[in-house]
Amino acid sequence: MTSWMMSLMACAFIAFAGGIVEDYTGRVSPMRRLLLTMIAALLAYFLLDARLDRIDWPFSVWALPYIWLALPLSVLAVAGIANAINIIDGFNGLASVVTICMLLSLGYVALQVNDMFVLVAALMVAGATAGFLVWNYPVGLIFLGDGGAYFIGFMLGELALLLVVRNPQVSTWYAALLLIYPAFETLFSAYRRMFVRGKSPTMPDGIHLHSLIFRRIVQWAVGRKEGRALLRRNSLTSPYLWMFSLMAVIPATMFWRHTWVLMVFCLLFMTSYIWLYARIVRFKAPRWMIRHKKH
Repeated sequence: MTSWMMSLMACAFIAFAGGIVEDYTGRVSPMRRLLLTMIAALLAYFLLDARLDRIDWPFSVWALPYIWLALPLSVLAVAGIANAINIIDGFNGLASVVTICMLLSLGYVALQVNDMFVLVAALMVAGATAGFLVWNYPVGLIFLGDGGAYFIGFMLGELALLLVVRNPQVSTWYAALLLIYPAFETLFSAYRRMFVRGKSPTMPDGIHLHSLIFRRIVQWAVGRKEGRALLRRNSLTSPYLWMFSLMAVIPATMFWRHTWVLMVFCLLFMTSYIWLYARIVRFKAPRWMIRHKKH
């Protein structure tokens, strides 16, 4: 287990390096950070045999025996999740709590299938992230930065892939549903930038779901613009997304071996995301999301 852990950490360090250099210099473009994360996933493909070798369906399994198909899918999946965690890291405690919940789910399912490596690794990363959370939420004394976000995102994606690959009884749709919040946020953002706004998908913007909740829902509850009020608005935003992500994490954890149920919940989550996003954009947020403004 020690050699596996060292190999995993070595791969994760490559993804971490691109993020931490960006934190200190501001000169590592999103494309270069993505490339480094893909290199890290490529290394894990060979060192840890972390390869997506099948896709489960309700009544069949699609095998992916060819390296020209399995390799790019595996690399893109892990690198995409690492990038997605960086994207949702917009407010104190948001990415860290979402990641902790997902890692605990991985640990639970790993325990059910007796995969001690994934169990120990998931709990280690969850514990380290929880230690960080104490100083990050609600007051934001320290921050993940790109380095921290890419590291925990890479570990999350890699452990999810390893759990599915090493244990055929775990549906591939378990990983898809577990990670669907950051993954769909990223895909939806790329679609919005390219086809709605006509811009590059790597161009940052301020209209992610968490940004909209901050600007169009939480601000009405706090209102004031001084530092203490802004900090309170920041800390009040994350719990909305914690609850929203649990809409995927909880059913994924409960139905980890039932492919058709997991697929249904994936569809429900994506539909709910689009519906909620559209409502908030049009200033028609559901009433249960609105807090009474405090003067």
